Formats: sequence, structure tokens, C-alpha cells
Amino acid sequence: MVTQSGLGSLLKILPPVDFCCVYGSSLHPNNNDKSSMEDYILGVSNPQQWHYENLKMNRDHYASWMASLGGAKLITKVSDQIGVGVHFNPFISWNNKMYKYGVVSMNDLSHDMLNWDRFYLGGRLQKPVRIIVDNMDIEKVNLVNLRAASSAALLLLPSKFTERELYAKICSLSYMGDLRMLFAEDKNKVKKIVDGQFELFRNMYKPLVDEYASDQLLSLSSCGDHQMNISQDCSLSATSSIVSFLPASIRSHMGIDVPELKTGQISKITIGSREEVAACMQKVLRRRVMVSSARQAVAGFITVGAVHGIRYLGKKMKKAWSSSM
Repeated sequence: MVTQSGLGSLLKILPPVDFCCVYGSSLHPNNNDKSSMEDYILGVSNPQQWHYENLKMNRDHYASWMASLGGAKLITKVSDQIGVGVHFNPFISWNNKMYKYGVVSMNDLSHDMLNWDRFYLGGRLQKPVRIIVDNMDIEKVNLVNLRAASSAALLLLPSKFTERELYAKICSLSYMGDLRMLFAEDKNKVKKIVDGQFELFRNMYKPLVDEYASDQLLSLSSCGDHQMNISQDCSLSATSSIVSFLPASIRSHMGIDVPELKTGQISKITIGSREEVAACMQKVLRRRVMVSSARQAVAGFITVGAVHGIRYLGKKMKKAWSSSM
């Protein structure tokens, strides 16, 4: 399926996929940069088999040494054992446009969205994306991811904040600890993403905000610039409810007992202070993002080759330099 705007057109020259979404600056309503890459995440049932088929169709998408020496088996081995389970092919030129696509197994994609074990693609899907293909209801799975992201953001926000500040905090979760943010990313990236895609964030998260409000965890009021002012209940009881929506693996590493089923009921989470919980969660997320970004950076340089790797890093550093001027 290809959208009317042309998003998803690259699928015409690739093997079939079970999931495809477009993300990044392509979704910015005011993006007129024709040189920017259109970014894809592709979910497939068997990455090795998919790469095998794609090598026959698009061998030039891959680093020549990987295609020659190890083929599909080496590509998936590097992405799984060195990276975080996703292989990216950047700087793909087709139909007068540049593309980048990442290929991941459907199991790994779903698992990261639900558990945040790597907090890589799960973090990407907390931001606006345009879903082109969804044969396995990933959009429904992502609702769990979005609820967890909004809960994590609430823990890091004060008692009063704006709707825009909520989306900015959600957006920032997957950048905490990202090594690229130290030298190769636009320091204003989060603000630009939220400002440029505000209505897309609202479409994603407003139903969850309303749900929290109906549970009396949040209270909402409108303000003059067509957005909401939000107040949250910061009591330990409310904090426990918010924490319960975080993935079990995050709660476990925070030292919070994962609730167990007891006679059909979920035992209540007991916590000390909200500040301690927020700081602990932030530490866990920062470490996961740091490890994942480092692993993916190494895998990227190996799989795309030094020339493409330096080229991609150069584009990132140019944006970072421009934003600091």
C-alpha cells in the first residue's frame, strides 16, 4: 500500500514486508528539503531470508564487502550480535530521492515496543510515524508503548506543565544517554520535532491524556495558544498507578517488584518517594539508550562501510553545528 503523498513508494523495489512505517523529517508538514532522506522501518518475519531476496534485487543497497563475503547470514549476524537487531541501508538513491531503511524481525520489533529491553525502535515509535503496511496489528501493540512513554514522561514532569512540555518530555526519552547527542545531533532536535509535528503528537497521545484525566490522575484546562495546561496528582498513590504502566523489565531494574497475579488481582505496587522513582527510572533508561546507541553505531559503521558511515556522521554533525550557531 502506498500513500497518496508518495510515502512508501520505495516498497515497490523491495521484497514484501509485514510492517512498514515512515518516520523523521518526511512527516514534517513544512519540510521542503528535497535532499533529506526518507526514513523507513521495515518489519519482516525472517530477516536473513529477506536480505537474501533483497541482495538479489538490490545488491547495491549493501556494503560491497558484506554482500560478497557473508551475504544475508553475515548481515543478520552483525545486526543481532553487534547491533540491536536492526540493519540499516542508508543513502539509497531511487526515483530522484534519497532513502534509508532499517530491517528488523517482527518478534524483535514487538518485543522492544512492549519491554524496552533495547529501547531503540520502541523509542522511535513513541514519536510520530506514518504506517504504510501493518499485517500484524503493530499499531495496536504500540498503544502499550505509548502508554508506557506517557507514564515515564509524567514521572519526570513537575505538578504543572503544558501539553507541549509533555510531548517534548516523551520525545526526549529515547535520546537520554544517546552518545550521538554529545557531538553529532542537533541540540534543539526535540524542540524542532515537537514544534514541527505538534498535531501528530496530539493525535497519538490525547486519548491517553484524556484517559488519565478520567482516572483523576490529571486535570486539564485550555490555554490561549490552542493547547492544554495540565496538572497531575503527585501523591504516592497516583505515582504507583503511573509506575504500573511502565514495562516490567524497567520496573524490575528500578528495584520495584513486578506485580504478580493473585486470585485474579494484580498486587499493588509500593514505592517510597516520587523523586526517587523518577531518578531511578531515568538512570535505567539512560543506560539502556547509551548501550543501544553505542552498539548500533558500531554495527552501522561495519555494515554500511566507512565511506557511508563517515558521510552519515558528517550530515549529523553539520546539523549539530548549525543548531549551535
